[in-house]
Amino acid sequence: MEIINANTAFLSNFEVMQILQQLKDNTQKKHKREASLATVTYETVRYLQDTECQHQSSEKIRNFLESIKSFKLTKLEKLMMINTPPRTELEIQLIVQESEERLSENDVKQIIGAANENFPQASELN
Repeated sequence: MEIINANTAFLSNFEVMQILQQLKDNTQKKHKREASLATVTYETVRYLQDTECQHQSSEKIRNFLESIKSFKLTKLEKLMMINTPPRTELEIQLIVQESEERLSENDVKQIIGAANENFPQASELN
């Protein structure tokens, strides 16, 4: 049984990284009583900086979401695609439930193209 609180929001890794970086900056200015929070914040930001979200921006995320709007994906499927942009058909199958029934081969290619266009792989950025 899955319980989802209606007041919670799903955040992408990029959004989490932004929030934690701001929190880290604010925490460094305060007393050391928040050392545990600072440690968790530091470790999480350090981890996220080694993921795809390091090269993402709000604009790129908006463009990607706009380009995949017509595919009727769930919010969680879209979130997974932002956090881990699909590069292959197999990755689409792992992200999208019942992808064979819901997406055509052309749809899959368009989604992969949108991911590659908006979220270039780190090797392509260097």
